[in-house]
Amino acid sequence: MIEVEIYAPGLRADSAMLQLRNQMDQFPRVRYKVDSRHDLVYFEIDKPGDLSQQEINQIFDAMSLEARFVGQIPEELRTGMTTKLA
Repeated sequence: MIEVEIYAPGLRADSAMLQLRNQMDQFPRVRYKVDSRHDLVYFEIDKPGDLSQQEINQIFDAMSLEARFVGQIPEELRTGMTTKLA
């Protein structure tokens, strides 16, 4: 399982919360939790192919918010690939 934390300033707005829910309907295998007091979203991704870094950025771009990854971005999420280079 991959866990990712995103800081998205402006997420506190009610309209942004509704938009996030609508965006996440496209990714039924990804669990997420929102900390609206701090504009944070926590993602839990079971399989690396379920959601990529690019798709996370697209989710927040569609909401006119900037996604800022907190901590190191897991390699599987960055590439969207499950194979390793030899």
